[in-house]
Amino acid sequence: MKRSRRNHSAKFKARIALEALRGDATLAALATRHSVHTTQIATWRKQLLEHAGDVFENGNPAAEDAERRIRDLQAKVGELTMERDFLAGARGRFGLPSAKR
Repeated sequence: MKRSRRNHSAKFKARIALEALRGDATLAALATRHSVHTTQIATWRKQLLEHAGDVFENGNPAAEDAERRIRDLQAKVGELTMERDFLAGARGRFGLPSAKR
């Protein structure tokens, strides 16, 4: 009977690859424990070693996204403040009552 293809999460792969790197257990023992073929664990371990440097090169995407969002919001606040001030000046020029704040 052929088993259907399984998709493992990135966290699962990383955890197993780190276990393989530690060397506390053989690949065969890890394969049995996690129901994964030894070749697959060896591949994940190799990928982890090849791409470990990317973690430090790419920075923190979540933090960079948050910083970009803050800059965008600050620009919008500045824009709205200018519009409010402009409209407040226009009210004065046309003798309209000032807006209540």
